Amino acid sequence: MADARPRILYVSDLAYPARGRRYCDEDILLTSRLRAEFDLALCHPREAAALMDAFDAVVVRNSGPVLGYRAEYDAFRERALRQGTRVYNPLTGRADMAGKQYLLDLSAAGLPVIPTVDRAEDLHRLPGADRYVVKPRLGADSIGLRVVTSAELPALADGTVLVQPHVDFAHEVSFCFVDDAFQYALYAPDPDRRWELEPYEPTVRDLEFARRFIEWNGLRHGIQRVDACRAPDGELLLVELEDLNPYLSLDALDEDRREAFVTAFAASLHRFLDVVPAH
Repeated sequence: MADARPRILYVSDLAYPARGRRYCDEDILLTSRLRAEFDLALCHPREAAALMDAFDAVVVRNSGPVLGYRAEYDAFRERALRQGTRVYNPLTGRADMAGKQYLLDLSAAGLPVIPTVDRAEDLHRLPGADRYVVKPRLGADSIGLRVVTSAELPALADGTVLVQPHVDFAHEVSFCFVDDAFQYALYAPDPDRRWELEPYEPTVRDLEFARRFIEWNGLRHGIQRVDACRAPDGELLLVELEDLNPYLSLDALDEDRREAFVTAFAASLHRFLDVVPAH
């Protein structure tokens, strides 16, 4: 790197409305800290493609569901890949960044994922349940999610949705990683209030579960969040592997862990900027 400080274009939708959360607070905190080490400008996701050429890297953070600006995101992604622009997280993610196909693939491979199919002819692969969850393949943030009976499934499973059994889980737990290093875990003791998170101390078995999906995704750099639910038998099942713009819930951490995360994030960005982008 040159002697000049690295220039970061930090992408966030500060006005994104989220139930029970203020995503903008997280990005205000992170950008205020990163400015100690980087020259940083903040922009809305719709503006990223037009501005990114003036920066050494683009950091995509709380940019909201891509569904809200699909055309602009696709143009940004295509241009970044064509030009070899450094994007953090790198655009090679195999999980939510690429859609929901990974849930079907991992389920078919027998990994510990909530069983998932998308077509009527595959419904027999799902375990019997009183209710089922149907959600769009291109959905995010529970947009379009429905809970239905088994009788409704054949008409709905047309390849455009994901179908999963409704799991009566004990709680949800999220594991946050920077690069391949575990940072912290949070869980929601009340399944009906998923946004009220508390610190969670994972077991060795819990971390083995989470690391399995981090390793599967293969991102050398970036922030990833492994979301899981605790099934009735006590085992964890993957709900989502968020590798595009995971919300971090930093306000649920104590000061020491929050500071440790910020330090790890900044160090990861420095390592990422030393990597020669692929053209």
